[in-house]
Amino acid sequence: MQAVEETPMTIPGGTYVTTAQAKAQFDKGAVFIDSRVPAEYAEEHIKGATSVVYREKHSKVSTIDPEDKMDLAKLPADKAKPLVFYCNGSPCWRAYKGAVMAIKAGYSKVNWYRDGLPAWKAAGHPVE
Repeated sequence: MQAVEETPMTIPGGTYVTTAQAKAQFDKGAVFIDSRVPAEYAEEHIKGATSVVYREKHSKVSTIDPEDKMDLAKLPADKAKPLVFYCNGSPCWRAYKGAVMAIKAGYSKVNWYRDGLPAWKAAGHPVE
């Protein structure tokens, strides 16, 4: 069994954002990317978020495997558009790994919202 690795507080080439900073990005029209599986997205997600599933081989660690997949075509064509990646909070690696993949693909304004949906909901921000 894999040991759970704690997600970091920084992301190389991107910006770690708090709930307040994520909400400020939301208010400015940033594109929110939900990296969770379709069933989780269907159940509830940040209002207006786009589902771009990050399929990972190793779910509890930072390892980005060559077999990991994310449909980059679902991200905006404009690589300067602010993006906010999130998933199920700090134990979830999907948003981090998806954000890293977007940075490597040339997106220049990548934000990683580590606390994700649980903190967003706890703050009373809009979900659907």
